Amino acid sequence: MASTKLKAQQQAPRAESYRYAVTPGEDEDKKKKTKKSKKENLDELKQELEMDEHKVPLEEMYSRYGTDPNMGMTVEWAKEVFARDGPNELTPPKTTPEWVKFCKQLFGGFACLLWIGAILCFIAYSIQAGAYEDPPGDNLYLGIVLALVVIVTGCFSYYQEAKSSRIMDSFKNMVPQYALVTRSGEKLNVRAEELLTCSSLRVITAHGFKVDNSSLTGESEPQSRVAEFTNENPLETRNLAFFSTNAVEGTAHGLVVRTGDRTVMGRIANLASGLEVGDTPIAKEIAHFIHIITAVAVFLGVSFFIIAFILGYYWLDAVIFLIGIIVANVPEGLLATVTVCLTLTAKRMAHKNCLVKNLEAVETLGSTSTICSDKTGTLTQNRMTVAHMWFDGRIVEADTSDDQSNATYSKSDTTWMALARISMLCNRAEFKVNQEEVPVLKRECNGDASESALLKCVELSMGDVTGFRRRNKKICEIPFNSSNKYQVSIHETEDPNEACHLLVMKGAPERILDRCGTVLMNGKEMPIDDNFREAFNAAYMELGGLGERVLGFCDYILPSEEFPPSYKYDSDDPNFPLTGLRFVGLMSMIDPPRAAVPDAVGKCRSAGIKVIMVTGDHPITAKAIAKGVGIISEGSKTVEDIAAERGVPVEEVSPREAKAAVIHGSDLRDMTPAQIDEILINHPEIVFARTSPQQKLIIVEGCQRQGQIVAVTGDGVNDSPALKKADIGVAMGIAGSDVSKQAADMILLDDNFASIVTGVEEGRLIFDNLKKSIAYTLTSNIPEISPFLFFILLDIPLPLGTITILCIDLGTDMVPAISLAYEHAESDIMKRRPRDPLKDKLVNERLISMAYGQIGMIQASAGFFVYFVILGENGFWITRLLGIREQWDSQAINDLEDSYGQEWTYHQRKILEYTCHTAFFVAIVIVQWADLIICKTRRLSLFHQGMKNHHMTFGLFFETALAAFMTYCPGLEKGLRMQNLRATWWFPAMPFSLAIFLYDESRKWILRRNPGGFVERETYY
Repeated sequence: MASTKLKAQQQAPRAESYRYAVTPGEDEDKKKKTKKSKKENLDELKQELEMDEHKVPLEEMYSRYGTDPNMGMTVEWAKEVFARDGPNELTPPKTTPEWVKFCKQLFGGFACLLWIGAILCFIAYSIQAGAYEDPPGDNLYLGIVLALVVIVTGCFSYYQEAKSSRIMDSFKNMVPQYALVTRSGEKLNVRAEELLTCSSLRVITAHGFKVDNSSLTGESEPQSRVAEFTNENPLETRNLAFFSTNAVEGTAHGLVVRTGDRTVMGRIANLASGLEVGDTPIAKEIAHFIHIITAVAVFLGVSFFIIAFILGYYWLDAVIFLIGIIVANVPEGLLATVTVCLTLTAKRMAHKNCLVKNLEAVETLGSTSTICSDKTGTLTQNRMTVAHMWFDGRIVEADTSDDQSNATYSKSDTTWMALARISMLCNRAEFKVNQEEVPVLKRECNGDASESALLKCVELSMGDVTGFRRRNKKICEIPFNSSNKYQVSIHETEDPNEACHLLVMKGAPERILDRCGTVLMNGKEMPIDDNFREAFNAAYMELGGLGERVLGFCDYILPSEEFPPSYKYDSDDPNFPLTGLRFVGLMSMIDPPRAAVPDAVGKCRSAGIKVIMVTGDHPITAKAIAKGVGIISEGSKTVEDIAAERGVPVEEVSPREAKAAVIHGSDLRDMTPAQIDEILINHPEIVFARTSPQQKLIIVEGCQRQGQIVAVTGDGVNDSPALKKADIGVAMGIAGSDVSKQAADMILLDDNFASIVTGVEEGRLIFDNLKKSIAYTLTSNIPEISPFLFFILLDIPLPLGTITILCIDLGTDMVPAISLAYEHAESDIMKRRPRDPLKDKLVNERLISMAYGQIGMIQASAGFFVYFVILGENGFWITRLLGIREQWDSQAINDLEDSYGQEWTYHQRKILEYTCHTAFFVAIVIVQWADLIICKTRRLSLFHQGMKNHHMTFGLFFETALAAFMTYCPGLEKGLRMQNLRATWWFPAMPFSLAIFLYDESRKWILRRNPGGFVERETYY
């Protein structure tokens, strides 16, 4: 059987099916892979890890891999396997070339609309150049400006996102450079990639061997490894050590199994890099906005093309009109406005410890409706701390304050002193040097997390642990191991009342109690009886139920007659008592929640955001922390809690009765997507414990199936697939692995969950402010388009020129539109439910209705009023202007009469026309004052919000000063066709500006008085 397997192994090609999931394109077969098979392979990667290397007897493993426990592989066989399988490396994914990324910025989304506008301008100019000897250059200038806008903003966006993801590089950096292997009986140092079946180690023998599995499973405690098979699940069994996990103590001899992509790490790497990432919510919103603008532009263009035809225009002129109307609908400055607004918010978030890698992710966090948060280091401090102690028959809370002012125990308490002495001596953790000035709880330690917690606790209470250890020197020690589950050390003692040697022991509480015959109670030694055992069990269950890690402590004074000072203690074959000891007490530790987290979770709840805990830790611990931070609220019960209350089996309780749910990874493993959906829908408060990397990904996909916008936090390698799949992945800046930072869209610089809530508020604010910026920018489209339409329909001289439109869109409107990004949040921003991505759009029909149909119309009226006033003052009444266009634009006519019979040359007419353009432009600037002020809020009155946004005040002055500069600066009459205006021509638009302000204040007053009424339904955008 074994030899058959070995033969099959030799003949089988190296590539497993999941190799193809992310690396199509290596050879012809890979090129032929269809999207369907890619999806199937990714689905296979999402399945739990299946392997039998931990279950198969060692003899069969040696046969399968063609190796020997003492001699290793033969050099010849090693070369043969290397030639067949290739180097032990993770297959790099297909990377996107930098030029492709640059092109996406240059031609994607909104930029595409501007490019179409530019091309249409060039086409229009080409038509005019072919038809006229001296073609007007307006369309040429507009096309060039549009192209420049796209190129400049594209370069800016590319620069902002230049530090793109390189996930596989981080995985590669985790591969050790060299390894010691046995080949043909000789120990050789070989490069890591030359190991043939490397990365997962099947343990043959182990001596106190522990590995740090936190990067894979999220467990903060080191896990012991032994030769025996202990669990069907390869991630839970203790006879496997995985690639990327560090050996923290002890030694082991093992057989290495699996290569590159077939390791657990390889699967995670392939899963993370193979996931297809969808568009961000803001990208979808901008695409939706482009569809609306394009539809409006094409509808108006085609409508007036047909009207122009009916009115008898030459087809070439009709085509020029069509192109002109479509281009006039393109808001040229909006791409730059959106990019700058997102950049400003990203910078503001960086000051609040949220570093955004992808500009569009800024808004995604504001749209978030579900946060799947890791526990360790995000919700908690990632610092084990002693929480409770049990001695003298009572549970006391550990005091972690520097002055010990809250302690209910003291140095006069005999039992506490005995417990503290064991904690100081039976403890291998020590403070790193030169930290005397650092507060005790913030000091860094060398050693195990639990022992470091004990060290800090007794340092706070007793002080100078290092000096105490020096005075009570260690003579002998048996380190903790998984079979004994205790640690013992023997010390000389400085106490003159005691014999010369003291034995101290700590470990699993039940094992410690089994080794004790007496107990220290209120300073007296008493025999252990059934009453004490009951009290012990009750205390142990209570502390364990709080999700705390409990340790038992005992000691024994070794009689000096049997154990004189010169006695030689043997730790390998103990020649000293390990039973009949004196029990002293229990101490329990927990990784405590961060102080700001409960408040942050409360804010999420009031903002309608569901917070789900997804952790690799134990269910009891996870549930305790979830209750502590408010993820499981007070009074919420799980199915297990209800069953315990009723005294019935869990199966008899309907899951729908429970508000909260704690789901174990082993149960999740067997669930169908429909069952996962049911849990996510029916339980508002959920904790997933003991989850694997694949399960984290499945949970995220489940939430997305409900239409949720999901944010995922994580710090380990195991979190990278979920971080990549989430709508926004949030990595930890301090404790996070390089891999998680590469996969994420955002990095929390302080590792604090509360910073996410700040990010959510900023994200919601930028969505609100982008709406306001777009409403402000789009409103001026109507006074820009309507002159062109009147020019066609009424046959009047053109009221507003193309170049003047550019002066508005890329000049006077830019700074005010950007200033709205600085607008403060309205008071209800964190009390609203998350926006519905299907209904609450960035640009909706109500916004278009307000901008185009209401405010825009008043603005256009202001422009035309000024236009007719100036022409009237110069002798052209409205009745004379109708149908005059052809004569007006004819260079051959130099004696055109006005309403009073005065004759006008072509040159004089054009000076007057450009004066009208300038006045129309100034009128738009004046009515945009009111538009900017009304866009400050969507519901509140200006008098509630105030004018505290000084950037906006600057914007008002800037656009006015720029308009005055363009109007009166000598020389601009040639380049921009601007003409000097009389001071009185600034005033006709001002009543319209006041009308806009009063109209909108009245609308908002009705809207506040009748929430949900007609006005809100029709005008609240």
